[in-house]
Amino acid sequence: MKILALESELKNFIGEDYSKVLMEEAKIIFDLYKQNIIREIYFNDKHCAVIVLECDSLDHCKSILSTLPLVDKGYIAFEIMELKPYTGFDRIIKE
Repeated sequence: MKILALESELKNFIGEDYSKVLMEEAKIIFDLYKQNIIREIYFNDKHCAVIVLECDSLDHCKSILSTLPLVDKGYIAFEIMELKPYTGFDRIIKE
């Protein structure tokens, strides 16, 4: 199942080693990428993550995203939605 995850920031870092948390986050993201769970990752114009994942279900996706340190510590959250194949070409392509 292809899923789109859109990050939103919830709070600012206070009293924590920001660079350490970001390094930990990047390592987990890279590991998920190597496992073909994260297929694509971008930043939008507000520097929030936009991630395309391949997961078994929406619950599986939520579980995976909850392992990210920024999610776990309550700094960010994700809106997730299932993506379905575009079928509009069926209107112009005859079999």
